[in-house]
Amino acid sequence: MSRADSSSSSSLPPTAARRVLVPLGERSYEIRIAPGIIADPASALSDLLVRPRLALVADDGVFALHGEALLARLRTAGITVAVHRVPAGDASKSFAELERLVHFLLDAGIARDDLVLAFGGGMVGDLAGLAASLVRRGVGLVQIPTTLLAQVDSSVGGKTAINMPQGKNLVGSFHQPRRVLIDPGVLASLPARERRAGIAEVVKYGLIARADFFVWLEERIEALDELEESALAEAIAVSCETKARIVAADEQEQADTRALLNLGHTFAHALEAATGYDSRRLLHGEAVAFGLVLAADLSERLGHARPGLAGRISGLLARVGLAEGSALRQVFDAPPAAEHLLTLMGQDKKIRRGRLRFVLMRAIGESFVTDAVPREAVAASLDAVLGLTAENGTECR
Repeated sequence: MSRADSSSSSSLPPTAARRVLVPLGERSYEIRIAPGIIADPASALSDLLVRPRLALVADDGVFALHGEALLARLRTAGITVAVHRVPAGDASKSFAELERLVHFLLDAGIARDDLVLAFGGGMVGDLAGLAASLVRRGVGLVQIPTTLLAQVDSSVGGKTAINMPQGKNLVGSFHQPRRVLIDPGVLASLPARERRAGIAEVVKYGLIARADFFVWLEERIEALDELEESALAEAIAVSCETKARIVAADEQEQADTRALLNLGHTFAHALEAATGYDSRRLLHGEAVAFGLVLAADLSERLGHARPGLAGRISGLLARVGLAEGSALRQVFDAPPAAEHLLTLMGQDKKIRRGRLRFVLMRAIGESFVTDAVPREAVAASLDAVLGLTAENGTECR
């Protein structure tokens, strides 16, 4: 990506409006960001409801915290709600849970002009979104993300998927929501670990396209971690605005523009697959944090970026307890072999013409996609950042 929006100033323009438009022609939709927005869900959904009924999909943990209150508000407004709960954790992004959910939506009589509310983190958003895309060839979807990671990333853009043993998010579809409702207030109920994991995706936006935002994060990341209201609102809004602009330019990743959003994810998905998608051991955002540092190290190693980039990124992430080698050693009883991670990377969705492509950086705020990445360079980065070694000196294929 060019250096647009990459000034060195840490002064960001105020985000006056907390409504962000994802401009996709007739399928355009709003991201509404406001504390307390889910306290009156009927008002936020009234113009989308053809009839007063919908399906609510939530994981067990989120439902225990917020589900009954949300249900009561919807039902008080005269809306009939069919409720489906899924086990918490990324392991629920599976064919088994997808089949259960599809049967539920059909049995509940959810029609094309009805709504499915995905209420939870990224797992619920991905699973419910994929089911909504399949039932009757597409029913309405509204995302109500309850984690920072989902609020700034997975709820926006229409990517839906489940995981496979071969890799993460390998079976899915593009299905844009009708609306995204973001209530920053729900983040206060998250465990600190989950909250911090979402910060990695926020940092990603500064790295791919917004150097000024990265500098702002260097000054405000502790405030963001502590859920300081203005810092949180700014971080969510800037992240959503950046993603909306990228999605509008390349909705289905036909060019390299949207692929930039996967900075660090080729490494991250391999680490997650190596755990069997056990989010108790490694959360997606934690894996992304390692992936960002690995991408920066690889960028330096190949001569695309000046030395010091990886250190600057890892230093920022370490301030909120992310991308620390000691934490990764606790994830694995025995660290996975680098060759195993390289094999898992071979299932990455960015592969073109049999070649694995990486999102790399030239500088903070300037990223690009390339397939000219020698396998031994990737192995060297894995060794340097994670303490893994690998044999072989061929290009990544």
